[in-house]
Amino acid sequence: MQRYFIDQAYQPTVEITGESHHHMSRVMRMTAEDQVFLVFNDQTAIKARITAIDNEKVMLEEVEKERLQRELPIQITIASGFPKGEKLELIVQKGTELGAHAFIAFPGDSSVAKWDAKKQNKKQQRLNKIAQEAAEQSHRQALPKVNFTSEKELMAAFADYDAVLIAYEESAKQGEKAQLVQTFQQLQADQKLLVIFGPEGGLTPREIELFQTAGAKLCGLGPRILRTETAPFYLLSAASFYYELQY
Repeated sequence: MQRYFIDQAYQPTVEITGESHHHMSRVMRMTAEDQVFLVFNDQTAIKARITAIDNEKVMLEEVEKERLQRELPIQITIASGFPKGEKLELIVQKGTELGAHAFIAFPGDSSVAKWDAKKQNKKQQRLNKIAQEAAEQSHRQALPKVNFTSEKELMAAFADYDAVLIAYEESAKQGEKAQLVQTFQQLQADQKLLVIFGPEGGLTPREIELFQTAGAKLCGLGPRILRTETAPFYLLSAASFYYELQY
């Protein structure tokens, strides 16, 4: 069953226009009595029935609320140093499927990719579209947002989180394996975790020192060295196992 994110608060009857109307009427060729899932911006999700559809709008009414909880208990934001090529698209798509709450991209010291403000804006729009499509496909109840930021802005945002971790390959090489689990143990439902990942060249000693001084903690992600696009998936999968499969 198709799923659509609606940029308005929950209400039992809904009128839809624009892109979602086009997808329902032209792409899916839906008709009256067809059913879809709707997710509102307050994270309320319902099953809805089409009561009327024409060339301008779709009218729907609630059948029932979705009761299965599909979101991770804690809100995990993935911060990635600009990677090469289309790796950021992959991180956002698969990270959304795995439950990430939000994504931040920043220019790392080792980043090969250099995007000016115009290119960042265009890429941000594309990434948010990818996140929406992935959220609909994976039946999320929250729509992750993708933002670009500077190093200074990233560190200033540390105060908005209950914990900040740095996925650091040197910690993995040294066998560090306690910090991630300890962090999961300490965080309560609805608290916020920020995890920082470097680009292909990793995070530099300068960046590590700055982030640690601002309150971030180093953590290893197992004994193997992971690519910049793989490490966030490891982290999110570990969170899913810890919070959703153990209990």
